[in-house]
Amino acid sequence: MNTASDSPYRQFLTYFVPLALQAIAQSLTYPLVTMVASRGPGGPLNIAGLAQSMSVMVVLLTLGSGLITTGMVFGKTREGFARCVRINNGIILCMAAIYGVLMLPPVSHFLFGTMLGLPPLIEKPATVTFIASLPLMVLFMLRNPYQIVMFNSNATGLAFGATLVRILLTLILSPLFCALNAVGPIWAVVCLTLPVAVEVMISRAFALPFMGRIEKGSKRPPDYVEIIVFSLTLSVGGLFLAISGFMMGAFIARAPDPEHMLPVFYLVLGIVGPVAFGAMRLQVLILTYYGQSARMNRQLFRFSTVVGIVMGVLPLGLLLPGLIDWYYVTLQKLDPGDLPLVRGTAWMLVLFPFTVALRAYSEGKAAWFRKPVTVLTGQAVYLAIVAVVAFFALNIGMPGNLLGALAILFANLAAAGIVLFSLHWEHRGDLPVPPMEIEK
Repeated sequence: MNTASDSPYRQFLTYFVPLALQAIAQSLTYPLVTMVASRGPGGPLNIAGLAQSMSVMVVLLTLGSGLITTGMVFGKTREGFARCVRINNGIILCMAAIYGVLMLPPVSHFLFGTMLGLPPLIEKPATVTFIASLPLMVLFMLRNPYQIVMFNSNATGLAFGATLVRILLTLILSPLFCALNAVGPIWAVVCLTLPVAVEVMISRAFALPFMGRIEKGSKRPPDYVEIIVFSLTLSVGGLFLAISGFMMGAFIARAPDPEHMLPVFYLVLGIVGPVAFGAMRLQVLILTYYGQSARMNRQLFRFSTVVGIVMGVLPLGLLLPGLIDWYYVTLQKLDPGDLPLVRGTAWMLVLFPFTVALRAYSEGKAAWFRKPVTVLTGQAVYLAIVAVVAFFALNIGMPGNLLGALAILFANLAAAGIVLFSLHWEHRGDLPVPPMEIEK
């Protein structure tokens, strides 16, 4: 048995914790800049417009959501990494072109005013913040190669360090912008963008030493087409997941008492979601350590399940007496009468990070085997199960807060199950083959 000093679980923990903290911390920047947006002309309407423009930008970013996983698979050699960087830059140009079209006044009015149905007082800040967010989107994409190198080099602590600087800088700039009266939706975007630019520069400085150590491959580098298809297949799956979020809100809005259920569900999800997003980074851990031995593969699965359970319990801390009133009533201005709904929703979501951990394990394993279509299948199943479970739950009269929680729990389990089943089916080798009878 391994000692504590050389235990694989300690290696996993050392690698994973910075990744999880990075994912959780990134969700803190947006609430920090809402104070900048809300203090401009328009007040809270600016926050609604900023939220809508950020949602559209996130959907566009899904076009590159598979690039980090792709880089971890194909970018371990100098030639493979160089091709991943060129593809990343090419996707940036494509995304910028799409963004440019969406910025045109007739198109942006159709997007925000007609498709999303925003009233004029919200459509205006949504349009201007969307235009101002183009550099932010490009910066997020430019960060990808440096993250790939640090993840492949087991330097997840440095990657988290760069993100931590961004969080701290946003924390400083938000009240500073307010003190200088640099307020409103555009200044809020500036307050988001400047720290990300600093994060990219720090990430580059951290990654450069590792980039110089990437060795030449002994085999022919992967084809551009193979890398692009792999990345875009994963990205389409990311788009499915983004769509499911919009779909969930639509079902809850049609359930009884949506004025109470929607705020409760999204407030609780605002706490549980970042933790689950942290659990999703298990995918990177699996890509790094899977395949070294059969024993380590089993240890990775056990580690993933335990991490999912532990991370699911953490958000329950806000249900403690005093804390629940402070956060949900004092800070979030929720009606105290809705606190029982908060408790029910939080307990319903206690297994959410666990199911996300299982999906992250399955998708990481599939990516390691270079099976992006299997990952895409799982994410398509996720979208379908969200729709099916939410539809039936709605029709039997389930409350909206529980409807949303039940749908994403079943969707994650189904997605993980179909991916693991597909991998098992493709790699089965011990099935008896009946002898063929040859007719005489």
